[in-house]
Amino acid sequence: MRGALLAAGVALAVLLAPRAQADAPNHPFFALCMDTHDSKHRTLEEQAQLLKELGYDGAAHLWADKVKERLATLDAAGLKLFQIYIQVNVAPGKEGFDPKLRDVFPLLKGRDVMVALLMSGRPPSDMAGDDRAVAIIREIADLAQDSGTRIVLYPHSGDWLERVEDALRLVGKADRKNVGVMFNLCHWLKVDKEENLKPLLTAAAPHLFAVSIHGADHAVDIQSGKGNWIQPLDSGAFDLYALLKLLNEVGYRGPVGLQCYGIQGDARDHLARSISAWKKLSERLAAPVTP
Repeated sequence: MRGALLAAGVALAVLLAPRAQADAPNHPFFALCMDTHDSKHRTLEEQAQLLKELGYDGAAHLWADKVKERLATLDAAGLKLFQIYIQVNVAPGKEGFDPKLRDVFPLLKGRDVMVALLMSGRPPSDMAGDDRAVAIIREIADLAQDSGTRIVLYPHSGDWLERVEDALRLVGKADRKNVGVMFNLCHWLKVDKEENLKPLLTAAAPHLFAVSIHGADHAVDIQSGKGNWIQPLDSGAFDLYALLKLLNEVGYRGPVGLQCYGIQGDARDHLARSISAWKKLSERLAAPVTP
């Protein structure tokens, strides 16, 4: 009897003990567009050194030029290239994408880099562009196969590919295993309502390759022009912890990018603020919870 009571007590203590949040992920954290408005106009080497010093895992890169140099400077700093952004034009009769991309793929072999497609050339979400877009996506995805590169569709407010729903539709039509979707907080806040976030991410989860975040105000204020859009990670009214917790709940385990586009001044200042905020968010996500 005493043994049974002891066992029951131990079991109860285990149930009531604080426990870590379920499988809290350790997302790689990289910076994107950190150089577009940097008042110091840092070189690629200086950017890599700064990211290494501050504790980032790597960076992303705009367009098909200077990819070799970006890789060399990140390699020298022990960092990773996570993504390359490429513009795609789905308008009839237009060149679909920069032909220099063909020469980029051999540089990426074995590096697990994503090529992110920003797709324009028609009005936002106009399904008349689907056939042309799918043909281009398939061509790029097939070019990427030998290098092991993944293709991620990048919803961008104001572009033809504007919503996550558009990207999911195209992923289904393209039917390529190396094609997925990116969730970009900044562009989602421009076009959707916050109450739609959970069903959207739940639907996107099986195809979600990447996520980008930043500090921001609420969607309703951004859309009305009253709120501030892209900010350092330690500012803004939007609940980033709730977003990261939701991503964990839907099973997302991939990298998280810090969107820095448009943030003025010395990039060191806002990058330092954001990495500090990221560490606090990560610690909070990993902290024990009491049932």
